[in-house]
Amino acid sequence: MAVTGWLGSLRAAEKTALLQDGRRKVHYLFPDGKEMAEEYDEKTSELLVRKWRVKSALGALGQWQIEVGEPALPGAGSLGPELIKESNVNPIFMRKDTKMSFQWRIRNLPYPKDVYSVCVDQKERCIIVRTTNKKYYKKFSIPDLDRYQLPLDDSSLSFAYANCTLIISYQKPKEVLVAESELQKELKKERSPHPQVILPLLAPFHWTPEF
Repeated sequence: MAVTGWLGSLRAAEKTALLQDGRRKVHYLFPDGKEMAEEYDEKTSELLVRKWRVKSALGALGQWQIEVGEPALPGAGSLGPELIKESNVNPIFMRKDTKMSFQWRIRNLPYPKDVYSVCVDQKERCIIVRTTNKKYYKKFSIPDLDRYQLPLDDSSLSFAYANCTLIISYQKPKEVLVAESELQKELKKERSPHPQVILPLLAPFHWTPEF
């Protein structure tokens, strides 16, 4: 089953955990050299950050690529405050999940709600956002469903609009909720006696599929 395949990859990865500033931070190093770093709210177990890093063909470490969480401002380290402020008028796309849904927010969209169209493209396995006034177009995938090899369901998709922000939600399939629950149980077994102590996650994941 594909769900167990992804959990098997997590099981095979080298893992370290750290409790810091109210967050449970977990780092995964996979056999192929890829790295994944996640941060969870310590109290609610809500996923706050997930990012990936891969090595180049020459073995050099690349930049972290954010999958979940606030995007880094492009060029924030070199641009002045005026230029950074000006860039914020452009649409900003980010993913911020809830316990029950994958969720994306697109800020700085000034158009009324009735001009937006949000749909699933089954062939390309992605979600497409467009406006009837042809002022905005965005296509993005759901990496979690690709990793679990689960189909996309149109009925799981919904969206809302408020304060110049389009909020797109996709209800998590039962298989994902079960896997995430089991993962959290495993992570919570590792308790750091000191917020700066990094602990290896040695216990295997135990996941029982429901049919």
